[in-house]
Amino acid sequence: MADNPPEDLKQILGPNERIELYIKQKIYHPRLNIDYFVVTNERVILRHPHTLGLRKNYTDFNFQEFSNVTLDQGLLRSSVKCVMKSGGDPLVLNDLPNEDAKKAFGIIRENLVRYEAPFSAGAAGIPPMYAQPPNSARVCAKCGSTLMPGQKFCGSCGAPV
Repeated sequence: MADNPPEDLKQILGPNERIELYIKQKIYHPRLNIDYFVVTNERVILRHPHTLGLRKNYTDFNFQEFSNVTLDQGLLRSSVKCVMKSGGDPLVLNDLPNEDAKKAFGIIRENLVRYEAPFSAGAAGIPPMYAQPPNSARVCAKCGSTLMPGQKFCGSCGAPV
């Protein structure tokens, strides 16, 4: 795991997006070579080497695109497999150190729950994640979850606001 993500990666992040995990190494996905991968609070980003590293191509997957994530742990290396809702080929991150694979699995699993439909995530007791609310944000009187402007029902418990 590298210490600092490259500047070109920081430039493609959204305003409220933050890097949760950054791994720079060769990861072999079926038919794809990947220079590094990043898990943010909103998506998974893959950087593909191109033209001897002079060009930068990125592929990103929003957490809403995943239906499930599994961890296949080996003795020293592991794989994280993200199954797509569209039914296409899964995103497979192979040959990761066990510690990094566990961390990636945990972050992706947590965000899958956050990005589910609000009522199903609320039923699991975990409020959905939204952009950072302003300081004057309203809160639900029933469960205390932060409400975004214009909400008529709480996204966590479903109570009318």
